[in-house]
Amino acid sequence: MSPLMRAGCMAPIICVIAFLVWAPGCAARYEATWASLDARPLPRWYDEAKVGIFVHWGVFSVPGFGQFSEWLWYWWKSEKRREAVEFMRKNYPPGFKYADFASEFRAEFFNPDNWADIFNASGARYVVFTSKHHEGFTNWPSADSWNWNSMDVGPHRDLVGELAAALRKKSLRLGLYHSLFEWYNPLFLSDQASGFKTQEFVARKTLPELVNLVTAYKPDLIWSDGDWSAADTYWNSTQFLAWLYNDSPVKDEVVTNDRWGKGCYCKHGGYYNCEDRYTPGKLPDHKWEKCQSIDTRSWGYRREMKLSEVMDLPSIIKDLTYVVAMGGNYLLNIGPMSDGMIAPVFEERLRGLGAWLGINGEAIYASKPWRVQTENSTVTVWYTAKNVTIYAIILGWPSKQLLQLTVPKMSGATKPQVTLLDYPNIPLKWAPLTPTAGLMIAMPTMPASPANAWCLKLEGVV
Repeated sequence: MSPLMRAGCMAPIICVIAFLVWAPGCAARYEATWASLDARPLPRWYDEAKVGIFVHWGVFSVPGFGQFSEWLWYWWKSEKRREAVEFMRKNYPPGFKYADFASEFRAEFFNPDNWADIFNASGARYVVFTSKHHEGFTNWPSADSWNWNSMDVGPHRDLVGELAAALRKKSLRLGLYHSLFEWYNPLFLSDQASGFKTQEFVARKTLPELVNLVTAYKPDLIWSDGDWSAADTYWNSTQFLAWLYNDSPVKDEVVTNDRWGKGCYCKHGGYYNCEDRYTPGKLPDHKWEKCQSIDTRSWGYRREMKLSEVMDLPSIIKDLTYVVAMGGNYLLNIGPMSDGMIAPVFEERLRGLGAWLGINGEAIYASKPWRVQTENSTVTVWYTAKNVTIYAIILGWPSKQLLQLTVPKMSGATKPQVTLLDYPNIPLKWAPLTPTAGLMIAMPTMPASPANAWCLKLEGVV
């Protein structure tokens, strides 16, 4: 019998999960233990996708102020950041409450088909959308978030449902970001005061909403967050994941990250996010993802955002190629405005990324890390591989039109062929650096690239 059932279930949803995972005679493939859950193979689609778009959108998009603008409520109420306190004092009357922002979160220009078009044009294969951030406001009509959801107040729309339908029309995978905790939910604060010996918040809020999201929208990915306050045993994470992998409607295709309790990240779960903007110094031995915001100061939209604080296209491509060469996925974030508009600078960056991938995506999608990830010779080079084909992504154009690659070796079986993906049917001239290794490649005359990055396809090398 489940430990939860022995202790007495606190809510029907926990009882259901416990029964599905632990019932005698149940043919569940995965047990509610990390040893069992961590052994689940990662669904293939995720590793092959490589590129995703992250979307932070919620009530925090209304004030749209400050570094990490999605944390404004916490910065203001806790008085952790003086600029947040001063912003609220100067711009809002005494007695104004954070909840008052919700009626201004109207999403009047939100067109999910337009969003899906932009995301599709970016070359992304999946989109991770904020279903609920730490403020607790749900972007779908959650029955467990009365009057603090997008149907009851503000947009009066099912934002998750509308975007999910639009993404699927473009064959984009749906990911849902979900915060396990909520800063000021009384149930969570009560559990916290008990030293997390009680689980009322988990029983009545976290788990019901997670199950609701899965059954209602059938996401391909769950991006969990807000786990750091308490251990996974408080969140009942392993019980939920066992249900998700064994009995949920997405059990075969769903992907999860690693934020399921204090001490879990970079250790347990599906793929690893580790910390925000995770940048490993060597090739990881586990599938991972880097989340990176185009606005380098915030995940949510900031009204005071400056162009100098926004990643340019060469920086995005450089970051992407590093991540993919190191075996990761790249999740690039935007924060839409509260009215549902995506800032033109964000759209421009996403479409620029898509234009580059339209030419060079062969080196990105479904690729694998090569035996050597990078070298710095004539220019910085990152390598990826696909079967017996090697790709060399060069950051910057070599002077005098000559590019030296020292790492590739002659296979001995076939004469190497080198092509530029911009002109895939025109072999480039090259000469060996030594009888067995290295290539000196004569590069063609090329116009400037907005991304300042090009890709060579190397065949017949090892």
